[in-house]
Amino acid sequence: MTKEPIRIKAPFDDATARSLRAGDTVLISGTIIAARDAAHKRLTEALDRGEQLPVDLTGAVIYYVGPSPAKPGQVIGSAGPTTSGRMDAYTPRILDQGVKGMIGKGYRKPEVVEAMNKNPPA
Repeated sequence: MTKEPIRIKAPFDDATARSLRAGDTVLISGTIIAARDAAHKRLTEALDRGEQLPVDLTGAVIYYVGPSPAKPGQVIGSAGPTTSGRMDAYTPRILDQGVKGMIGKGYRKPEVVEAMNKNPPA
């Protein structure tokens, strides 16, 4: 028997995050923030300076999108995931801002896994 995908809308709350389990098929709609390592660096530098971030990360889903040039006449190229580990140096601080989901590929460093466990849904 095939389980129906779970549909959620980003940003989402703690109850939604708590309802998800490893192996679930999840269809996400809503606002998803695309940000790579340079953006993560700028966000953490802003936090270090005590500045308010330009975007509210509460309940946010961040997509680690890889660069791909647009073909002539198109606005954007393909938007596939990039390696999550490129964000690992910044992810613990970003998670502290309320991020609920990250979309990328590859393994995460133990410090990032620890930060995920430190920032579980309330």
